[in-house]
Amino acid sequence: MNELIPITINENQEPIVSGRTLHEFLEVGTRYNDWIDRKIEYGFAENEDYTMLTQKRVTNNPKNPETTYIDHAIKVDMAKEICMLEKNAKGKQARQYFIQIEKDWNSPEKIMARALKIADRQISVLRLENSELVHKIEADKPKTIFADAVATSKTSILVGEMAKILKQNGVDTGQNRFFEWLRSNSYLIVRNGTDYNMPTQKSMELGLFEIKETSIVHSDGHTSVNKTPKVTGKGQQYFVNLFLNKETI
Repeated sequence: MNELIPITINENQEPIVSGRTLHEFLEVGTRYNDWIDRKIEYGFAENEDYTMLTQKRVTNNPKNPETTYIDHAIKVDMAKEICMLEKNAKGKQARQYFIQIEKDWNSPEKIMARALKIADRQISVLRLENSELVHKIEADKPKTIFADAVATSKTSILVGEMAKILKQNGVDTGQNRFFEWLRSNSYLIVRNGTDYNMPTQKSMELGLFEIKETSIVHSDGHTSVNKTPKVTGKGQQYFVNLFLNKETI
């Protein structure tokens, strides 16, 4: 994928974008500091959605060779909302780019790759502390990687994507079989109707699922709402822990 806007990774292994870089790409006429302050007023929280950074740059003034300016490390979710607020072609282009970045970032392959890095760092520390414990961790590494990967995920995924992650890690299942298992074990509603395949009360209380609603405008002008169950980060960890020691569903 072409890098439309540079993306970096913060210490929490999350993709972020420079506020000033985004401001420049969107071709905003307003001064950066005024623009970002107005965007933050929409309800974004410091150290949750963004981090304020103090940067230095070289000047051509020999009496003052450096100047300080403010930038912001913005998470992709916040960047998407900012782009939507711009309501122009550049905003739409950037938002679609960030959506694709997020999809790619939360693919099973990328989740596992990040988890491998986390596991490798943990193993290095433990190796210095206790060699016997390290041997055990190496034996359990595939399971540990899997559990850490979904435990750090804050993005909800489709049931089919959850089935794919389970499949890639030794659980004998697929999308249809996983749906059937969820219904049979009272995680999804069995009865036919508008609530079919929606999370049960038990699942919602446990925080395993959320419901994504999408409005659809039909050719005759009427609007309907399409509901899709998605597995939360907590739900991903729950099902991973449930099936780590099982081979089939």
